[in-house]
Amino acid sequence: MNTYGFGLIVILFCFGLAGGYVGKVKGSSFIVWFLISFCIPFIGLLTAVLYRYENQELRRQCPRCHRVVKLYDAVCMRCGYELEFPDVAIAPEAQLRDGVTR
Repeated sequence: MNTYGFGLIVILFCFGLAGGYVGKVKGSSFIVWFLISFCIPFIGLLTAVLYRYENQELRRQCPRCHRVVKLYDAVCMRCGYELEFPDVAIAPEAQLRDGVTR
């Protein structure tokens, strides 16, 4: 492998690590964001930075099995029940962990 190819691999690896780290901090998968940022360096890292924080999303409870799921989920992952938009949402995990209520 020539020096340019090795340099490119090092740069792609660094973008992958940065994207994976940002994704992990935001509550998402390190591996997924590593692969996205490795394959599409600038756009992948920018997408990871602009992506939502998973632990700051509102949640709701499934009326059939009572599992707490994210508000944007259309189907309960445990029982398969099709969820309607709720009247009341449950506070995000980050607020409950920090003890902050609004």
